[in-house]
Amino acid sequence: MDSLTQIALGSTVAALAVPASHRRAALLAGALLGTLPDLDTLPLMLVDNPVTRMTWHRAPSHSLLVLPFAGWSIWALLRRRWLPVKQAPQRWMWAIQLALSTHPLLDSFTAYGTQLLWPLPVGPMSLSSMFIVDPGYTAPLLLGVLLAAWVGARRAGAACLLVGLLSSSGYLGWSLLAKGMVERDAVAALSVTGRHHAPRFSVPMPLTTLSWRVVVMTPDGYLVGERSLLAGREPMRFRAHASDTGALAAVRHLPAVERLTWFNGGYMRARVDDDRRLVLSDLRMGHEPGYLFNFVVAERTGGRWGEVSPPQQLPSEMDLRSTLSGLRTRIWGKPVR
Repeated sequence: MDSLTQIALGSTVAALAVPASHRRAALLAGALLGTLPDLDTLPLMLVDNPVTRMTWHRAPSHSLLVLPFAGWSIWALLRRRWLPVKQAPQRWMWAIQLALSTHPLLDSFTAYGTQLLWPLPVGPMSLSSMFIVDPGYTAPLLLGVLLAAWVGARRAGAACLLVGLLSSSGYLGWSLLAKGMVERDAVAALSVTGRHHAPRFSVPMPLTTLSWRVVVMTPDGYLVGERSLLAGREPMRFRAHASDTGALAAVRHLPAVERLTWFNGGYMRARVDDDRRLVLSDLRMGHEPGYLFNFVVAERTGGRWGEVSPPQQLPSEMDLRSTLSGLRTRIWGKPVR
């Protein structure tokens, strides 16, 4: 999720864990701790391989097997140097651990993927029921934090934080329910063509859980369908899109391709551009025809594919302005084509 959301969540859980007299201090500390896991992007900026940068973000710094030790280290340091932690060490231990651990747990609701069990050899978790920015989740948390900062140690501060946390958590629950409804409609529509067992991935459109995309992988490409939970209840319609699956199969052994396949579960579009370069696009983030993450992994010369090392990341092809301008139509009417 975006930084503002993680700040609000970290502040909320930390401030709820400590004594009322420490509430304002915990709001600030929780904000800092809530953003700490995303600082893994700083050392990754020194890496010249964009596939490595993408697939190692949300890895060690987001692992539930690593963060408890980091939290204990922070707590031990603060216990010797900071009076609030000295006064209520157990409560502050909970505050620190909650502020750190809720960050990756929330990230796992997005499409990107979060390696919650790193270094175990398991893939990233991606519930894909939330877009990375969603005011429906963030607003209650942020309002609760602002009100709690204003009232300070008074009892109303805890109530504001708790209402904000329960409201945002309820929204998370709704996102999973909405995803289930979309998946049900997708299966019903795909059953007609016998593709209901094909690999598929559903994800909400930006800023909302009322409009969704469903990607279905096929032997020669993929299908994309859109669903609004407020529009008519006609069967979902899917449009077919081509992918150069032959070229992808020819380079599947390359390290960058293997890493991307592990990271995104194979939800990739392969296309050969005018320079005879093979470009892989992550189908989970973006929508037709533009996607956020695009990598040149191979180049064809003399009829044979050669590795591009390191891979090259191309600019995002997603037109965010067009996406946002069509959002209202997607929610209330027919999908934008």
